[in-house]
Amino acid sequence: MRSAWSCSALLIGLATAGHASAQVSSIPDAIVGQAAAPQGQTVRYLAGDGATQGYLAVPEGAGPFPALILVHEWNGLVDRVRQVADALAARGYVVLAADLYAGRIGTSQQENVALMREAQGNPDRIIANLDGAQRFLRGRPDVTGKVGVMGWCFGGGVSLSYALGGEAHDATAIFYGSLITDPAELSRLHHPVYGTFAGQDRGIPVDQVRRFAAVLDSLGVRNDIHIYDPVAHGFWLWVERDRERNEAPAADAWGRLTRFLDETLRGGR
Repeated sequence: MRSAWSCSALLIGLATAGHASAQVSSIPDAIVGQAAAPQGQTVRYLAGDGATQGYLAVPEGAGPFPALILVHEWNGLVDRVRQVADALAARGYVVLAADLYAGRIGTSQQENVALMREAQGNPDRIIANLDGAQRFLRGRPDVTGKVGVMGWCFGGGVSLSYALGGEAHDATAIFYGSLITDPAELSRLHHPVYGTFAGQDRGIPVDQVRRFAAVLDSLGVRNDIHIYDPVAHGFWLWVERDRERNEAPAADAWGRLTRFLDETLRGGR
């Protein structure tokens, strides 16, 4: 696989290819449904807002550590996201899983859509929420000041929108989230971008992903964008839904993600 940082970073790989990076990178128990119960703590990170409660996972040791904000899927801040936060904390990141639904969780497609549309109807509130999450993390003595934002599906699209409209931060990681391809909009990006997408995603066309990567390249935005085929939307966070098909590309995407975060947030470029 070519270097993620070569520009022209868009790569398309077969899920069955078994890349060398997949063979040497572990896959977190969290994304195959085998993780222990969440080990972190619930925190209020927005002043004067008792309904919004995030989840904080902290590495062992004194630090300081780089920080990550996780943005949940359309159903809200569920244990699967908390378990991913724990997995990333074990790799040396202070992780805050944000709550964009004021403590509510969707339990059906209808509820999920309603919660998502409510949040999307007030983008300024989303930006303010994630700005508050950044301030909460930057105010901790165990945080270096480097902050990344990552999310899946609804949260992936939010992560990109926040990169364009929120307080400055250092990295954005998108898992099959809605994309913006307007060069004028993307010219506001001033940090590297990671993206993992699915070749069989019916909501985010491959051509749109290619256009997104091409625009980033044209703007000189460092990026690592990869389309995995033949997996479908949601393959990474819920590997066990089709483990035979999903596990190899999910492991490869995890290896790419950890390298990306280490390079952008630890300064190991």
